Amino acid sequence: MAAMALDPATVALDRQARALLDMIAQAGRIPYSEITPLQARAQYQELCRRTRKPGEWPVTATDLALPAPGGAVSARLYRPREAGKALPVLAYFHGGGWCIGDLDTHDGACRQLASEAGSAVLAVDYRLAPENPFPAAVEDCFAALSHIAEEGGRLGLDSRRIAVGGDSAGGNLAAVTTLMARDAGIDLKAQLLIYPATDFSRVRQSHEDYAEGFLLTRESMAWFGGNYLPERAHGDWRASPILAADHRRLPPALVIVGECDPLRDESRDYALALREAGNEAEFHLYPGMIHGFFTMGGAITAADRAIAQCAALLRRVFEGS
Repeated sequence: MAAMALDPATVALDRQARALLDMIAQAGRIPYSEITPLQARAQYQELCRRTRKPGEWPVTATDLALPAPGGAVSARLYRPREAGKALPVLAYFHGGGWCIGDLDTHDGACRQLASEAGSAVLAVDYRLAPENPFPAAVEDCFAALSHIAEEGGRLGLDSRRIAVGGDSAGGNLAAVTTLMARDAGIDLKAQLLIYPATDFSRVRQSHEDYAEGFLLTRESMAWFGGNYLPERAHGDWRASPILAADHRRLPPALVIVGECDPLRDESRDYALALREAGNEAEFHLYPGMIHGFFTMGGAITAADRAIAQCAALLRRVFEGS
């Protein structure tokens, strides 16, 4: 029997997060498990449209097609206007449970990151499950990262200054590709892990405490995971990067997660694993915050603080290299 979840009414939620949850409840959002993947994507796109931060940033965006094992993978390259030619770059992998999300759902956050960091951002539109299950997303993300490491100069990028980042499922992919990059001899400068999923192999307390009523639910996590990979692959470190045999010699990490996020504990545990292996790893817990807030700057102002933290780390590591 599943453990009893905390009641959102009794939890010290951030005021804006509570207002957002109330708005979503009143809108009658249908659980992803009860609709098709295409309908789930449309529903998520609408949520992102309603909660993204309005405004314009002095950034240009160019859509690209990059080589990948499954054929060309779409990507979007953001560059601050008036920037120099050879820019450092953040390879960014969007969230959405490996099943939903795309370049447009995370467009605002990527523009803001590029503007505040003064660097390029390459957003990768990796293949989605269930049509393309594990490890398709891993393959696409690493192929995009490898391409900019080898051919970034042709895109006006400095291939000596690359970082990776992502939120939720994208945070998982960022952690995995960081490990792959180390093993392939690609020198990354940082990893930005925003409420990353890091371990399919066991249930943690935060999974149970925040299983219902905090946006990301136990039911939706089961739907995402079931579509993405079979249970026999839960122990594969490319799905559960915390299970990798070696976490040494990795670039500085910034791990951000909300207090009321089911992924809180596995995000924290991954930061601890990185530290114990001798890496620099900052862990920031946002009080009263829910899953998904990073891209919701139009509804939750904590998103601005999180993006500013990411931009500050990027400036530090890029300027120091």
